[in-house]
Amino acid sequence: MSIQESGEMYLEAIYVLNKKLGNVRSIDVCEYLGYSKPSVSRAVGLLKKGGYLIMETDGRLTLTDLGTEIGKKIYDRHTVLTNLFLALGVSEQTATEDACKIEHNISDETFNAIKQYMQKSKEF
Repeated sequence: MSIQESGEMYLEAIYVLNKKLGNVRSIDVCEYLGYSKPSVSRAVGLLKKGGYLIMETDGRLTLTDLGTEIGKKIYDRHTVLTNLFLALGVSEQTATEDACKIEHNISDETFNAIKQYMQKSKEF
């Protein structure tokens, strides 16, 4: 099953929240993303159906291995692209917003080239 950009956003959010909080519930995702409870509930249902996450009996959201892989990938892209834009002199708000737009569409080849360049460059 192919995942859409919105699904990637939810997986990234759950991945980040899990790192921060340990236990993630739907309400945490609502607050983090600024989305309504019905929107998050619908997304959680679709992500469960797609095999990206599990909702525990106590309401905790747990990413599957596939969900973790995608969440981590998108978060890595977001972080690397934000840092690149900041190093180029872009304001923090714009850098974050632009990274969020690009992280879902950039090819693996281009992203990996950017990441390697940044790792080699002392400026980044």
